[in-house]
Amino acid sequence: MPELLCKRLGQVDYLPTFEAMKTLTDERDDDSADELWLLQHPRVFTQGRAGKAEHVLAPGDIPVVQVDRGGQVTYHGPGQWVIYLMVDVKRRGLGVRALVDVIEQAIVKLLASYGIEAAPRAEAPGVYVGADKIASLGLRLRRGCSYHGLSLNVDMDLEPFSRINPCGYEGLQVTSMARCLPQQTLDMDRVGDSLLAALAAELEQASAGTRAGVCR
Repeated sequence: MPELLCKRLGQVDYLPTFEAMKTLTDERDDDSADELWLLQHPRVFTQGRAGKAEHVLAPGDIPVVQVDRGGQVTYHGPGQWVIYLMVDVKRRGLGVRALVDVIEQAIVKLLASYGIEAAPRAEAPGVYVGADKIASLGLRLRRGCSYHGLSLNVDMDLEPFSRINPCGYEGLQVTSMARCLPQQTLDMDRVGDSLLAALAAELEQASAGTRAGVCR
């Protein structure tokens, strides 16, 4: 099994990153390493393939980008960690549902390490603290490989979520780690590194009878 590469890209614009994901997916072969990209984006709304215009309420000065992942509209911005998963799911013996489970469980375990009780919902992909959504996910599979991934609200301005119906759900409330932990100062880099480690561990455990390699 080729190694698992973890790349920390800092804050990067959405569109070039989207194009880079597609290029990597199109050009990779059976021996290519899987990659996890940890990053943040400047403020942007992204609308999935099945996205309905009525879920974008009042974007204002924030651009709306049409993308090829599943799901409806979501928001990315500073203070939110995003991880994109360029994973050969066929090689790992995983299906889409299994990969979604890997992502959700990694987020749940990361949040638990900070004392935040969270859980996924079968009817609405993502991770929730009570009724409030704290993490979103959306994937695309092409040539047996995934791209796009997850976003976790750490310490960010949540106002832009009021300009959309998050993930297509009218009235859905959104929260963040900072809102759940008002007395605690969060170290963004530490949260990001811990999320990467949790995701790599879950991916290794779920891969069918193989070691997924060390995230480095």
